[in-house]
Amino acid sequence: MSIWWSLRLRRDAASVRLARRLFLGTMETAGVDPDITYDLSVALSEACANAVEHGGSGESCEAFRVTAYLDGEMCRIEVADTGPGFPATGRAAQPCTAPPDAEHGRGLCLIQELADHVTIGTEPGRGGAVVSFDKLLKWREDAPLAAV
Repeated sequence: MSIWWSLRLRRDAASVRLARRLFLGTMETAGVDPDITYDLSVALSEACANAVEHGGSGESCEAFRVTAYLDGEMCRIEVADTGPGFPATGRAAQPCTAPPDAEHGRGLCLIQELADHVTIGTEPGRGGAVVSFDKLLKWREDAPLAAV
């Protein structure tokens, strides 16, 4: 079983909620374990919030992209914006250095804790940040679309 969807969203807070709700509905319909779904939905929300906050300024930076893939036993989520990006491209995320009581800078740390593999970088040829993360799926016993 394979499902994927991609959204181009405006950079505002309502877009974060929309992406999360669509993702939750997809995962529930597919029959993914609720704990896995929750972890990924929080990570998705953090990545989208980062795109909204840091995705650039001006008319050319009015949107960001969210793509989710469920392929067999794996889920991959990618959030890309048109902001300044990260200094290094295509690298595995580094260990988190944000203090636990920091009000900013913990989103990527949270994504790292909730996902199995995280890659951060800059969109090749276009610029902008790309945060991609994977997690091995578990299925409910009654899952209609469980991987075989």
